[in-house]
Amino acid sequence: MSTPQHIQTFNYPQLLAQVKQRVRLAQQRAAYSAYGEMLRMYWDIGHLLSDAQEQIGWGNGALQRLSADMRNDFPEVKGFSVRNCQCMIQFYNEYNEELTLPKDTDSITQLPVAQLQNPNTQSPVAQLPKYNFSLPIMHLSWTHNIILIQRVKDIKARYWYMVQSLTNHWTKEFLADAIRHDYYKQHGALANNFDLALPQQEAEEVKTMLKDPYLFDMLTLTDKFDERDIEIGLVKEVEKFLLEMGTGFAFMGRQYHLEVSGDDYYIDLLMYNTFMHRYMVIELKNTEFIPEYIGKLNFYCSAVDEILCREGDNQTIGLLLCRTKDKIKAEYALRGINKPIGVSDYELGNVLPHDLRSSLPKIEDIEKDLIEYDYKEK
Repeated sequence: MSTPQHIQTFNYPQLLAQVKQRVRLAQQRAAYSAYGEMLRMYWDIGHLLSDAQEQIGWGNGALQRLSADMRNDFPEVKGFSVRNCQCMIQFYNEYNEELTLPKDTDSITQLPVAQLQNPNTQSPVAQLPKYNFSLPIMHLSWTHNIILIQRVKDIKARYWYMVQSLTNHWTKEFLADAIRHDYYKQHGALANNFDLALPQQEAEEVKTMLKDPYLFDMLTLTDKFDERDIEIGLVKEVEKFLLEMGTGFAFMGRQYHLEVSGDDYYIDLLMYNTFMHRYMVIELKNTEFIPEYIGKLNFYCSAVDEILCREGDNQTIGLLLCRTKDKIKAEYALRGINKPIGVSDYELGNVLPHDLRSSLPKIEDIEKDLIEYDYKEK
């Protein structure tokens, strides 16, 4: 007896994925709604406090008194410390000084878009297919907003960090670290052929995810080291390595084995990005850039696409990490390459002189000296 056609074509995993996606969307909207209402309250209070500050100043301790009274009258409501009240004033003033919107306009939901959407500036929102974040301020947590206000004065850079925080789910700690390392200038700065090898939206997404240079300051090697030493060090410090690579990356392996037409090949480092749904092949070189490196990386990307990629995976990207590079040479070498590849520098921590390693005391000797010193003191 044959199975009815409508049962044969039923795809339960697809149905489950769609239901989960809808639940996540509802969760996100609920979170954004809660953030939005709190931020509106903080902006309104900041407005009131800013006006009061102009009239009476704070020399009479009014802000301290207000903070104490609010905490007494609303003990269940957090966020009325003196410092946070000062942040509310800053929040209001930051997004009020340059406004030319009508009084009844919800100002804090309009400013970033109003400032950035002009004929000479393409809004980053238009480059993001996942979401339509037309109101980024209202979707960020209070802490995210305060970090951005206090540490990023360039409105375009601040808007970029807003979008990245939302699309990549950056924690406040990661955001602060990204600002400290100036991700805004680093991301998308590497030599690449993404615009030619990928659709426009994917190219922008990949360029935003990658950067130049990468800072592997968790590694402190002697001045006599090779690629293998760096690979081993990065694997040992894999958590810090993944943090430096960016959000969504999973480590798949070092010297990852592939067999092609009966021959064995080994990829230096293989990663997978769960947000972009694509593998990334990393070739690590302890030299300056050499054009011949591109051909090998192109081969590895083709092999991963053919051997490892499954349904739903996007095209594999390659990342060549060199000690130094000439960007013009790198861009020449990438011309005509059909696989999406980027070339970036990397920097290590302070390098120890080679002869110093043998002169460093062993752990056993240090422990022995400490025990003897403790005994003498007694």
